[in-house]
Amino acid sequence: MFELVSIGNQSVTNFDDCRSEAITISDEYYSVQFFLNGRVPAYLYKLRNNSSSRPYILVKQDSSVFKELNVGDMLDMEYKQADSVGNGKTFKTLITSKILHNRYTGHSIVELSIIKN
Repeated sequence: MFELVSIGNQSVTNFDDCRSEAITISDEYYSVQFFLNGRVPAYLYKLRNNSSSRPYILVKQDSSVFKELNVGDMLDMEYKQADSVGNGKTFKTLITSKILHNRYTGHSIVELSIIKN
């Protein structure tokens, strides 16, 4: 049996519970917008989902965004639905990894972990 102790401040005893929460986030929201160091401009990326069911964004490796995002950074990110105009829902988000993406040359996967507010 596989047992997780907690995610955020909630106890989890079943891996499927954890997985379904991650899928719900990426199914419910289409894109994510954020500021780096509180400065303009805002960056907007399409949310994607990988086999680990963790949401991620695809970022060009030679961009200033990629250089400024670091694993362990905690950012306020605004998650937007596909059909919404205007404000989305803001979550504290942890940058969990930056992984080279083989399919799209010059891009990396930046995995996100939403921390419940």
